[in-house]
Amino acid sequence: MVRYMMTFAAISALGLAQLASAQSAPTDPQIVGIVVAANDIDINYAKLALAKTKSKEVHDFAQQMVTDHSAVQKSVADLGATLSVKPADSDTAETLKKQASDTMTKLKGLKGTAFDKAHVDNEVAYHGAVIDAVSKVLIPSAKNPELKNALVSTAPLFQGHLAHAKMIQSSLH
Repeated sequence: MVRYMMTFAAISALGLAQLASAQSAPTDPQIVGIVVAANDIDINYAKLALAKTKSKEVHDFAQQMVTDHSAVQKSVADLGATLSVKPADSDTAETLKKQASDTMTKLKGLKGTAFDKAHVDNEVAYHGAVIDAVSKVLIPSAKNPELKNALVSTAPLFQGHLAHAKMIQSSLH
């Protein structure tokens, strides 16, 4: 089951980068919508981990994800209001939500160490795919300089999340 979850997480995360790059360049409102969806997804993964894990390390990481991604969501909302850009739907955001729903269903069925491993594996794959999609698709597609700068400025935060998740992953496996 854990191997299945690792494979599912990798496929789901790879879908983010592939979907974003396979379609025409997203508009600024679609970029905001994709960022909002991606942050909501990781907040929901973290909230599930907070409810299920018994591991202090996984719990602390999940709490950091809720805190950091909630702050990013607020800054995206503030920037969108300043720029008069409302998040727009896109096939990418909708597919992300569908994949996240499938992943959540799988994660909810796991307990204990199996959950912790699958959750952290998913976080590693998800953050890697988000970093890739932001750098290769969203930043180059952003037309508004403030939006582009906001995307660039979040890169170190997400890279830190990926490094932290990999550290936890190595301790769990």
